[in-house]
Amino acid sequence: MKIDIRMYNLPVLPPELRPIVYRSGDKVVTSDINELYKRVIRRNNNLAYLLKRSELAPADLVMCQEKLVQEAVDTLLDSGSRGQPTRDGHNKVYKSLSDVIEGKEGRFRETLLGKRVDYSGRSVIVVGPSLSLHQCGLPLEIAIKLFQLFVIRDLITKRATSNVRIAKRKIWEKEPIVWEILQEVMRGHPVLLNRAPTLHRLGIQAFQPTLVEGRTICLHPLVCKGFNADFDGDQMAVHLPLSLEAQAEARLLMFSHMNLLSPAIGDPICVPTQDMLIGLYVLTIGNRRGICANRYNSCGNSPNKKVNYNNNNYYKYTKDKEPHFSSSYDALGAYRQKRIGLNSPLWLRWKLDQRVVGSREVPIEVQYESFGTYHEIYAHYLVVGNRKKEIRSIYIRTTLGHISFYREIEEAIQGFSRAYSYTI
Repeated sequence: MKIDIRMYNLPVLPPELRPIVYRSGDKVVTSDINELYKRVIRRNNNLAYLLKRSELAPADLVMCQEKLVQEAVDTLLDSGSRGQPTRDGHNKVYKSLSDVIEGKEGRFRETLLGKRVDYSGRSVIVVGPSLSLHQCGLPLEIAIKLFQLFVIRDLITKRATSNVRIAKRKIWEKEPIVWEILQEVMRGHPVLLNRAPTLHRLGIQAFQPTLVEGRTICLHPLVCKGFNADFDGDQMAVHLPLSLEAQAEARLLMFSHMNLLSPAIGDPICVPTQDMLIGLYVLTIGNRRGICANRYNSCGNSPNKKVNYNNNNYYKYTKDKEPHFSSSYDALGAYRQKRIGLNSPLWLRWKLDQRVVGSREVPIEVQYESFGTYHEIYAHYLVVGNRKKEIRSIYIRTTLGHISFYREIEEAIQGFSRAYSYTI
């Protein structure tokens, strides 16, 4: 269905939107819209003059003038509506009202839908491997720009400077006290990270900022799915909430560790992908040789024979093949000394209050020592007891990769608890 629209009054833009600029040498530069308005006014005045003298003016002349008025109005609204766009004396296409409104640089998208705001910045995102889920790394240059007024206020409050001008000079000279105050200010102030286009609620989230070297924003890789971002050159904008209401909203509703599920379907957002899955596989692949080495002389080899722990391919079945460690720190120390490999099987002493012994599980083998102590060997753990049948210690069979993975999970849970207490 064709829509019929009739205009009886032509709207006129305010002068601010169609400026006239005076240059040196009595030169005047005016907007194209002014020229189009001028054309409409002239032709409309000519038509009004002909209508006043309708008795003397021919009907064909009046009809031709009406078409000229309509053409001028069409050119003002849309320069290319009649096929070829209208050009001036220098063969330049006139910029009509539709050209001012539409497009990426138009009035709506450039001025109304998106604006340049204060207390904001933009940079490329990179991986921050040492960051927690709720943290982001801000470059020094961006951080000092965002928190400059807060730093100046604290410099004056702590009497480190007397006025704003001296405070700005200290910031420009990058004195050590500036970075100390900046870290104090950032510790209790969240920031908002946004990646365009913002298609859903997780497109903008809150983070606890930390200072990093370089000129890029560091981000935890697990939060990238909510932003639909990756580390191939994507840029993200950082904004600073100023009011107490905005900061409270960021802490209670927008922190990344509080948005782990999709608000639409409830699926997890923070899931490992790509390089993280490969790294976890390499870390926890383990060794599938079984516990034959711990069974006493099970393959007919000498129990006193020395074995190279670094050689995972050449395996000698002896009782002392797989080393025992009393703590994870001892195992990490042995790895740094290159006594064991990342996937070398080892026995780690476990806490007695976290027993892994199943009540119905039967040991594969029981070894008795001369002093009455015994070793019950199971598939994945070892129980050491005395002659009174009391359990002295428990060893679990694991690898250094599993230990490292367990420690990372434990630290992540502790970091999540600290972040949750911070938001409250």
